[in-house]
Amino acid sequence: MKDVLKSRMTVLAQIILLSATGSAFADSKATASATQTLEYASVSELAERMERNELTSVILVEYLQARIDTLDKQGPMINAIIELNPHAIDIATALDQERQDGNVRGPLHGIPVLLKDNIDTADPMQTSAGSLAMVGQPAANDAFVVKQLRDAGAIILGKTNMSEWAYTRELGLPHGWSGRGGQGKNPHVLSGEICGSSSGSAAGVAAGFAPLAIGTETNGSITCPASANGVVGVKPTLGLFSRSGIVPITRLQDTPGTLTRTVRDAALMFNALQGVDAMDAATSDAPMGVDYTTLLATDALKGKRIGYPTEYVGTNGSVLRPGFEFLMALATLEEQGATLVPLKVQLPDIDGYFNTLMAGMKHELPEYLASRSGLPIQTLQQLIDFNELNPGAEGYGQQMLKNINELDMTHAQATELFGTLNASFKAAIDEQLAEHNLDALFADADGYSQFSAAVAGYPGITVPSGMNSDELPTSVFFFGARWSEPQLLALAYSYEQASLERQNPAFKEQ
Repeated sequence: MKDVLKSRMTVLAQIILLSATGSAFADSKATASATQTLEYASVSELAERMERNELTSVILVEYLQARIDTLDKQGPMINAIIELNPHAIDIATALDQERQDGNVRGPLHGIPVLLKDNIDTADPMQTSAGSLAMVGQPAANDAFVVKQLRDAGAIILGKTNMSEWAYTRELGLPHGWSGRGGQGKNPHVLSGEICGSSSGSAAGVAAGFAPLAIGTETNGSITCPASANGVVGVKPTLGLFSRSGIVPITRLQDTPGTLTRTVRDAALMFNALQGVDAMDAATSDAPMGVDYTTLLATDALKGKRIGYPTEYVGTNGSVLRPGFEFLMALATLEEQGATLVPLKVQLPDIDGYFNTLMAGMKHELPEYLASRSGLPIQTLQQLIDFNELNPGAEGYGQQMLKNINELDMTHAQATELFGTLNASFKAAIDEQLAEHNLDALFADADGYSQFSAAVAGYPGITVPSGMNSDELPTSVFFFGARWSEPQLLALAYSYEQASLERQNPAFKEQ
């Protein structure tokens, strides 16, 4: 590790020298001490430094690129980044000029963002869902959420590794592995669980490769990697953010979401990402023009009623035995003035659930592929044939893709069945909130609550809650009713500020 740090500092010194010469930044206040903390700075901290002429977007991008080279491609080799944007420096230069000219687009102006490798960008980068079969001509258009980020002044720094095809290639494959990106690692403990499918987005933010990242979730693909890597992950209400230009499993449940190191940074991203997209009808009902930072306050938990599960009915092991970190989190909520309400939770039946998702993918993936040109595949069968000839160095299988291809469920049948399941999970959450007069629900990273929020299409926020005995992060999960993101962000912020449990990674080998 000493060699890694020495190498990193050498690169850092080179960046400072290169960036401070021959540019408009030559007479600024940038120093080594100011730059050394950039990797874990929040968006607000970075923006303040830029406002004070202590930092430019160019220096920030160069610093993060060097850090990625040192820690992602060498040293511990986190494998969070699948591709860097060759235009990033040019974009940063233009945004620095805009700032000099007095044109600041907002809080994300000049801030680097990482994107999961299933989100279209109209630039030289691939959009491959981690699959070698999708490497070819880049997408012709930006995804709607990418356009929103660019309009807000964010810099697309690169694409992140992910569980290939959002973990639908083959059940049992290691989380965070893709044929194109290889095996991703957890930056806290390199052999630890990284989870997926937004593995690289979570690990990249945790490792200090960028302050912000976009992931996507069908069920658990944001909340699980956020928990495993010790960052803040927010899965919004289905329809709050557009899905157009994103490689689908199914729009019945897919959504993009945010991965950040702080709750406030997530709220700032929500401000930029919201918007009605004519290409995604689900966004037509979403609230618009919301400032998701308005309710953020350290006393937001005071007087709130928070329900938490003590038992799940309908599971093999229904009685929960909360770990130390969750008990401490409950104590923090009480200390902040919240009233805790223990709940016995009845889980709805999920018969046929996974087939509805897989049937959705069978019918929707070809529609997405038809929007792309210059790729080796255009159909699910062609994808399977490609993998047979090009299985990858690890030789992993693709039985799940084959099963999806063989499903005889129509999209209409899948939509009808999912509608029934979706309604039952919505009702289960809504009834708990109403019966106990709750402001939100709160859980450990037990999987059940995250699953319920995902099937309901309801929002949820994963927040770091400490470290376990294996030196890996633990987390808690706030969730609630449709469109309750402003309130949930406020509660999560209040907990985050009181607990201060997020830790920077140690890049430890075990």
